[in-house]
Amino acid sequence: MTTRWTVGGYCPHGPPKFATLCELVSLRSLDFRFGTDQREPSHEGEKVSEESIQTPIQAAVERRHFLKLGVLAAGGTAFLAACGSSAKTVASATTSATGTTTATATTTAAAGTTAGSAAGTTAGSAASSGGALSAADLATLVAAAQKEAKVNLIALPDDWANYKGNLADFKAKYNIAFTVSNPDGSSSDEITAVTTLKGQGTQPDSVDVSPAFAEKGKTAGLFETFKPSTWDDIPTALKDPDGQWVAGYYGIICIGAVTDQAKNPPKTWADLKKPEYKGLVVLNGDPRKSGSALAAVFAAALANGGSFDNAQPGIDFFADLKKSGNLLPTDLKATSLAKGEVAIAIDWTYNFPGPIAQLKTAGKTLVTNVPTDGIYAGYYCQAAIKGSPNAAAGKLWVEWLVSDEGAVNYLKGGALPARYASLLKAGKVTDDIKKGLPSADLISKISFPTQAQTDAATKLVTDQWGPKVAGN
Repeated sequence: MTTRWTVGGYCPHGPPKFATLCELVSLRSLDFRFGTDQREPSHEGEKVSEESIQTPIQAAVERRHFLKLGVLAAGGTAFLAACGSSAKTVASATTSATGTTTATATTTAAAGTTAGSAAGTTAGSAASSGGALSAADLATLVAAAQKEAKVNLIALPDDWANYKGNLADFKAKYNIAFTVSNPDGSSSDEITAVTTLKGQGTQPDSVDVSPAFAEKGKTAGLFETFKPSTWDDIPTALKDPDGQWVAGYYGIICIGAVTDQAKNPPKTWADLKKPEYKGLVVLNGDPRKSGSALAAVFAAALANGGSFDNAQPGIDFFADLKKSGNLLPTDLKATSLAKGEVAIAIDWTYNFPGPIAQLKTAGKTLVTNVPTDGIYAGYYCQAAIKGSPNAAAGKLWVEWLVSDEGAVNYLKGGALPARYASLLKAGKVTDDIKKGLPSADLISKISFPTQAQTDAATKLVTDQWGPKVAGN
């Protein structure tokens, strides 16, 4: 399956105080090929008890509307913000270590909690005290995790950034069974599961959440301080300075178009205003609820004279798109895109490979382009839960995700790992993977907004999207 990406040049932006990310990429015109990982875990895992719990945050947030991360490619003005997509479609289910998923009728999975093991607390003490996990402490952690023999995870779809491969390889290497509760749950669901079911044996041992919810978890004291052995390889902007979380991977907002309806696929944000796209453009949700839609607003702002300090042009862009009739009020869904019911979709790169394959089977072509005039990338944070039932295994899972093996698995799923530069230097990135990766000349030009800038932009969108775009 070949997907063509088109990327343009770089445009400097933003004040000088931002941390620089040396691992973020820019893209040339490239062809990427996507494969399907057929590996299956070999041992059955514990099924998680669930109950229907919904908080005001859950009602307001969506996360992963559909599937797999396409190979990243970025160029031009980049906004790698600290607010990755915070929501998935909430469909309660449990995935065992056999790789099967059992859907339930509940709205939200509430994983349970038990007290953390002493072994889990002791292992990795060096990381807790400020340094990266040493080889000796890693060996102690592995032994403690293998004694626990299982790890409780949540909200990790198989086809999201190749979590299927990471889960299978983690199980194979350490002989630790896993359970994934509510695979399509939101970051809000994850934090709710951690807090609501504390003291029960099914509490998540680790979470994969957007930066906004990582901050909530840290503030609430839910996370265990843990600096994995690869801590020093992770860019400062992609890890909590106190060791409360690390970002394992990130993706970029792009535009997907089904060519039988959009015969001239848009390549830029400016293209989306063309009359030929009237009634064809769909966002992945409402930016007041969906992180991917919010990211689209930020990217559009950068393409229209905005900055880290000014997201207003992005709101105005979509207000104009709605007024012209180009933007539809419908939320993007995996099924509707895969069936060709949506012509032009704006979403994370990692959400397109699945629909691309399905449409090809149906004789249709879905082309994706990273907009050349405004690039926005978002990451997810991995954290170990303090006092969880399998505390050592939870830490080992985080360790695995930022290890060479885990990072390469992210690349296979189309995600760009935080440690990409280190992997490249060590020769861990194959020639096939390199074909889909950026040139090095723009790497040093990428910067991050501060948390205060991100919070201000989020509030602006929350306040103005209703009256200016949604009409509510």
